[in-house]
Amino acid sequence: MTDMSEREFVLTLSCPDSRGIVAAVANLLAAHSGNIDESQQCGDHYTGRFFMRVQFSVDDAGVSEDALRGAFAGLAAEFSMDWNLWRRDVRPRVLVMVSRFGHCLNHLLYRQRSGLLGIDIAGVVSNHRDLEFLADSYGLPFHHLPVTSQNKPAQEARLLELVEDAEVDLVVLARYMQVLSEDLCQKMSGRVINIHHSFLPSFKGARPYHQAHARGVKLIGATAHYVTADLDEGPIIEQEVARVDHAATPEQLTAMGQDLESVALARAVGWHAEHRILINGEKTVVFR
Repeated sequence: MTDMSEREFVLTLSCPDSRGIVAAVANLLAAHSGNIDESQQCGDHYTGRFFMRVQFSVDDAGVSEDALRGAFAGLAAEFSMDWNLWRRDVRPRVLVMVSRFGHCLNHLLYRQRSGLLGIDIAGVVSNHRDLEFLADSYGLPFHHLPVTSQNKPAQEARLLELVEDAEVDLVVLARYMQVLSEDLCQKMSGRVINIHHSFLPSFKGARPYHQAHARGVKLIGATAHYVTADLDEGPIIEQEVARVDHAATPEQLTAMGQDLESVALARAVGWHAEHRILINGEKTVVFR
């Protein structure tokens, strides 16, 4: 008997906006015994692009995944679509990179172990050994790749080897305090998510919460975004903020900020894993 989870799919697409796209997708699915469980779409009037995510199941075992892909390929050509078809029972494999702050890594590991995050973590990479114990406690491979100006190209090449060998779909920078090269950003475009310790645009660089405290801010935040060659300017996926006042110390701001970072990053990773994010130029469409 066929496991129905193997017959559940997610279709994501973007294309020039025009009449009939939703109807064409629905008719194609109906013709292939598809039942739509969830559908979201939007048009961007500024770019003229249309975005759509459809979650559906196929109850006819005679309709193969290859047949669906072939049918969608024909439809994509008609509407000039960029599209992907994903099986819902296949969980993305994730490589987490971290330096010395463990709150985001710990949150991701806990949520994944608890069944609250639909990913498989393939391992942890760090330029320090401080959090090796945490990876060990979850039985995960830990890869120590210290980075200097002299060995950075070699270490990035090693990182790409790890991505290929472990069949990694997504790299998550969980407070990894190294800047990725432009070459690596291009090779991993749309496959690296970073958490920034500010509500961008805001205080950049070291000790951001101390900078915020010195300026008497009333909001602090965190921003999860895709990584590009433009430092901390990639398409934003999720942001979290908290209201603060003059009584908060830098240490209290730091603790609050770490909570915001953990939550924003976990949401972004979860939405990516569920194929709910479509990149729209320098921003994103997120079908929550």
